[in-house]
Amino acid sequence: MQRRDFLKLTAGTAAAAAFASPAIAQGAVKEIRIGYQKTGVLVITRQQAALEKHFTSQGIEVKWIEFSSGPPMMEAMNVGSVDFGAVGDSPPVFAQAAGAAIVYAAGQPITNGQGILVPKDSPIRDIADLKGKRIGFTKGSSAHNVVVQTLEKAGLTYADITPVYLTPPDAGPAFANGSIEAWAIWDPYFAIGETKQNGRILINAREVTKTNSFFIANREFAKNHGAILQQIVEVTAAAGKWAEQHRDEVARSLAAITGVPLDIQTVAANRANFVIGPVTDEIVATQQGVADRFYKLGLIPKPIHIRDIVWRNPAA
Repeated sequence: MQRRDFLKLTAGTAAAAAFASPAIAQGAVKEIRIGYQKTGVLVITRQQAALEKHFTSQGIEVKWIEFSSGPPMMEAMNVGSVDFGAVGDSPPVFAQAAGAAIVYAAGQPITNGQGILVPKDSPIRDIADLKGKRIGFTKGSSAHNVVVQTLEKAGLTYADITPVYLTPPDAGPAFANGSIEAWAIWDPYFAIGETKQNGRILINAREVTKTNSFFIANREFAKNHGAILQQIVEVTAAAGKWAEQHRDEVARSLAAITGVPLDIQTVAANRANFVIGPVTDEIVATQQGVADRFYKLGLIPKPIHIRDIVWRNPAA
């Protein structure tokens, strides 16, 4: 994937209107721009106004920008319109291969809440049955990695399926009307497909491979404002620790912020992992495997080294 392909991949998103602010230059931080999706710890952090409360005394405002998936968030972060955000494992791999100005700031193992759905009455009963089928997923997303590794598990190749690149809001209707025969997706869309769109879980991602999500920062923001970035991570981690013990309240918070119905967010919250920690050697090794696999398949144009963009707080 060349730089222009990465741009094309993420162009035209609804969030594009939010990308007008220039990157924060070195000096005093007046505003922190946070990218989030419809689930996860950042939604809880926003609902609790935890970052706002923390940074008020420092005269720093917090701006929240919602994205439908990780790839457009990575593009926004690359151009300096977002300072910090949460994504799955694949978006930063594609972004790094395209030379994006990002760093890994923290990691979070994914233990549940993503996989591949098929219609309940589908003749697809196991992974091998995906051969020749149309599978919908967001290009460059964590679902992309789930598809690749699921196919490998069954001895299939990427060429054995017809990938249909769709954003989650577009993939849901396509799955419901039969335009795609399988859907690789994450919560809360995974729960929506399972409970509201006649979906059946063909496979959970945890049955195929270890997966992680990440908290990513703009490279210049991390370089110039490491102390601020560390505070963002710590406040977010505290919200995650709280969420582990208050899942009913988490579901209500997720529903309130995202507009996704409470019953759906309850399913998502009950199976989510909210623990945030450093990007360990084990997480780096797992993520390097994703990058190496994508390079081997020709999905990224060059080999990359994950460790090259893992942020280490110089004050730590």
